[in-house]
Parts: sequence; structure tokens; C-alpha cells
Amino acid sequence: MVDRDATSIYEEFGDERLPPGQRRTERFPVLSKSGTPSWDMETWEFTVTGAVENELAYSWAEFNDLPRETQLQDFHCVTGWSRFDTEFTGVTFPTIAERAAVSDDAEHVLFHALDGYTTNLSLEECLREEVLFALELEGQPLPSEHGGPLRVVTPQRYAYKGAKWVTGVEFLSEPKRGYWEKRGYSNTANPWDEERYSTF
Repeated sequence: MVDRDATSIYEEFGDERLPPGQRRTERFPVLSKSGTPSWDMETWEFTVTGAVENELAYSWAEFNDLPRETQLQDFHCVTGWSRFDTEFTGVTFPTIAERAAVSDDAEHVLFHALDGYTTNLSLEECLREEVLFALELEGQPLPSEHGGPLRVVTPQRYAYKGAKWVTGVEFLSEPKRGYWEKRGYSNTANPWDEERYSTF
């Protein structure tokens, strides 16, 4: 059962559901900066650090006990493909932010992953209910090649803003660039404005 249909999110950004320069696919291609990292359920930990009143650390079991919801989302890759009506189940970003009691001076977020990948977004973008720490894809545990055990999904942004194999979120008062952002990709990554690469 889907709790939230987020596929109409495009109406905030453009007239067409398929962003310009994208092609629709039924497949779900696998892309990452390197190979798929291994993980151990017994030692896995998700941390929340930085500009918060309550720094948090969840074991795999504890994270799975958090409230979750199932959303229908569209998924847009910066390389030019989009997958419509993708069902993700997980914990919303606001759920984590509320438990951490984010400080008033926090304006940015940096995500950390098992393979050393990082990516950044503004706190304002992250606080959308559609930004999800996804545990399941189409009703099944998230496959490792798609970022399992846990990944971020950001349907209003290109998918490189959704870290695969995510292990933590850091709240920041000053911006930091992530892995691809340091290499010339856009900080804002709006698919409907084709913000693929940095303009500076």
C-alpha cells in the first residue's frame, strides 16, 4: 500500500513529468563511483552529527524500528534516463531531523556513505517529506547494487543527490561540496532546469 504518491512533484518545477534531456526507461540501470561495498548487519551504524542538539547513532535493528512509509516516486539520473512510478519504502528525512533537533544555524546537509561517497543538499531541500532513507524497493529489501541496505532518494533532484549505501547525515552551518560536486556537477541538480553541471 502506497502512503504517498510523489509523482506529481514535477508540477512545482515544470509542465512535463519527464524533465528535458531525459528519456524514460522501464529498466533500473546501476551506476556508482566504484564497486558495491560490503556491510555487516552486526556492525552497521547510521549516525546523525553536526549542528544538532541530539547526535544520534542507530544500529541496523534500531533504524528498522523507525516509522516508515511507502512512496511512489519518479527517479531521474543525471546521465539522461528517468524511471517513473518507482516504489520506495523507508524513513522520511524530516523524521530523522525531528529526532536530532536540528540547530537554528543549520542550513546545509552532507550525506556520508560506506564507499566514501558524499553528496550535499540544502537543509530546505532535505526537509521535504519526499526525501526518503529507503530500505525497500518495490516491496523487497533494497538490493545492494541499488544502494542497499539503505540509500537516499530525492525525486525533485537528480539521483546523484541520493547517496547509495548511506551511513550518516551531517548537518552544517556552512556548505561543503560532495564527491561529484567537487568534480563539476551542480550543487542544486534541478532536473527541470537541466542543472547537471556547475556554472562556476
